[in-house]
Amino acid sequence: MIRRHATGFRILLALTDAALAVAVFVLLSVARFGPDWAAWWGLIIPEPTGFLVAYAAGWVVVLAVNGLYRPRARWTFYSEAIDVLRATVVMALVTLAVLFFFKLPDVSRLFLLFLFPTTTVVTIGSRVAIRHGLERLRRRGRNVRYVLVLGAGPRGQSFAAKLEAHRELGLRVIGFLDDDPGFALPERWPYLGPLERLESALHEQVVDEVVVCLPFTQWSLIDAISQLCEQEGKIVRIPIDVLDRAIAMGRVEDLDGTPVYSLVAGPDRALALAGKRALDVAVSGAALVLLSPVFLVIAVAIVLDGGRPVLFRQERVGLHGRRFSLAKFRTMKRDAEARRAELVEHNEVHGPAFKVTDDPRITRVGRFLRRTSLDELPQLWNVLIGEMSLVGPRPPLPGEVVDYDLWHRRRLSMKPGITGLWQIEARRDADFDRWVEKDLEYIDRWSPLLDLQILLRTIPAVLRAQGR
Repeated sequence: MIRRHATGFRILLALTDAALAVAVFVLLSVARFGPDWAAWWGLIIPEPTGFLVAYAAGWVVVLAVNGLYRPRARWTFYSEAIDVLRATVVMALVTLAVLFFFKLPDVSRLFLLFLFPTTTVVTIGSRVAIRHGLERLRRRGRNVRYVLVLGAGPRGQSFAAKLEAHRELGLRVIGFLDDDPGFALPERWPYLGPLERLESALHEQVVDEVVVCLPFTQWSLIDAISQLCEQEGKIVRIPIDVLDRAIAMGRVEDLDGTPVYSLVAGPDRALALAGKRALDVAVSGAALVLLSPVFLVIAVAIVLDGGRPVLFRQERVGLHGRRFSLAKFRTMKRDAEARRAELVEHNEVHGPAFKVTDDPRITRVGRFLRRTSLDELPQLWNVLIGEMSLVGPRPPLPGEVVDYDLWHRRRLSMKPGITGLWQIEARRDADFDRWVEKDLEYIDRWSPLLDLQILLRTIPAVLRAQGR
């Protein structure tokens, strides 16, 4: 299975199963024994809390043993329900054996009679709800990763069908590149042109991963394809039956029995990335609440200084070319965008970016907000909804991306952030290439610890009020 995408789904299911097992146990205890249910359990079990944790963990283990966390090519409600029922029988037998072994005969038989059927119903219902919820989100374009397939022949079409059959992975095939358009199935997946259009397709489309399903007669192209995709920060998958090539930085995975050689450029540790997202949600959510009085004061100051609007929204480019609306406190006069052309010759950045220290379009309040970086605070909302991260490369304008050199584009292979390595190490540097070098260093070195270090180093950088 494609590890990165399957792991997140398995973790979600396991955490939900464990949490619901605890919830059902507690609610049935309250219903059976009343508000003092914890004290009642304490009379018959020496460590009731430990017993509850062990029960929830044991339920997850039993579900895993019965294959409830393995990806299913053809998921059905019936097959899921049968496997959960089988797991329930095993869990009931194990629980009764434990109670007998530790000589705990006082546990209410009526409680156990309701515990296992209720857990079964809740587990089945939660899994159906999770699958349908993720499906709805993905139909709306959320939590989806887009895949470009090279080779529209039978191997390519078969692999594309397998990918989309595993809906829990959130992978969507956007089309095929192939020198023979006769293989294409436009009614299902669009034909995007010959293989020579690969670089153009990567720039014109949102592409997260590239799957190489070329016939063996075209395997001489794989090295060039891999190098291009690595420069762009794309993951490359190569479904092969016989591994007769050795390509650096790869690993073998599996999709329904098909060996897949995966070339990963950039962070690909599912648990660590899940932790990064959890930190983003926790910190941004708490900050939006705690800093709400600051937001109000800034909003009032902006209105008094130059009227509305308080917020400035601008289209930016995020992960692998995704467009989103970035929010900032307005720091410029309302006609700032129309006057940008007047200042192009004063641009202080050498490369596809724009910055002027003494920009005449900046308001009085705006100058203070920029120096203190308070204008960036609304981007906490972009972080909360998943368009940005707390730490990452800064999101560029679409017009800037058009002028990127090929190696610049790999900075788009990680979700953009409010702060990053170049903000604390090369903030005053006027060379865009230097910014990108720092962004790529961050991507190559990324770890949760590095994120924490950057966040801590951002605080004194902000306090020095050196923003512009």
